[in-house]
Amino acid sequence: MTSAQFIKPNQKRSVRTLWISDVHLGTRDCQAEHLSDFLKQFQAERIYLVGDIIDGWKLRSGIYWPQAHTNVIRRLLTLSKRGTEVIYVTGNHDEFLRGYASLILGNIRLVDEAVHTTLDGRRLLVVHGDQFDVITRYHRWLAFLGDSAYEVTLVLNRWLNHWRRRWGYGYWSLSAWLKYKVKSAVNFISYFEEAIAHECGRRGLDGVVCGHIHHAEIRRVNEVDYLNCGDWVESCTALIENWDGQIELWRLTDTQQKNEQQKVEQQKETAVTGSEA
Repeated sequence: MTSAQFIKPNQKRSVRTLWISDVHLGTRDCQAEHLSDFLKQFQAERIYLVGDIIDGWKLRSGIYWPQAHTNVIRRLLTLSKRGTEVIYVTGNHDEFLRGYASLILGNIRLVDEAVHTTLDGRRLLVVHGDQFDVITRYHRWLAFLGDSAYEVTLVLNRWLNHWRRRWGYGYWSLSAWLKYKVKSAVNFISYFEEAIAHECGRRGLDGVVCGHIHHAEIRRVNEVDYLNCGDWVESCTALIENWDGQIELWRLTDTQQKNEQQKVEQQKETAVTGSEA
């Protein structure tokens, strides 16, 4: 069951802005089908792709590019053609694009960072976030080593969810659960959040929208708004700005639970109607 099964094809939700990060197209663990379903549900004025959309690191060692990954690109191009502004913010896994920052192709703009003003007047730095990760920035060999260990966890995650689907269960991220439980990972996330929040304060901005650490969250850090998009490898999350300027965190698991509840309610209504007949 996908997140879009109980949503009518033409029943799109109008929103002001979408933020998506860490899709990692070109890897086996990219949840491209879920992302395509998500994009079909919304009509947005602007979409920010907040880095690591294409995984250049992985593509160096071999090409893996199924049709589902092409479908994501086609969906974004279609949205751009229909008037949605698409702003691609480069990340460390797609750093090969940083040499083309400021490139504009129709409604698609390539940048290293941006400042977004919400409808309620907040000015938010939009940046991938690897610039504030000491390991990625100064110890690249350690970053590659950590990336390899992370891939092992994602393989386990892939097989676990294969069997969960076979038994009728929804998506659940083993790797995200481990990240919450491991103290060193929790400390790393905290240091990252504080570093990027400090930079926002230094620039006189009201907050930041970022990705990079695959940990979706909305909270206040050092008097600024910290908003992390999460990812489409582990948790399948995104940020949505509504037409009142408020930003919400969208999770695939929440949508699946809601759809399952709707399915149960529909079955109950059908049973009641059948018994009355």
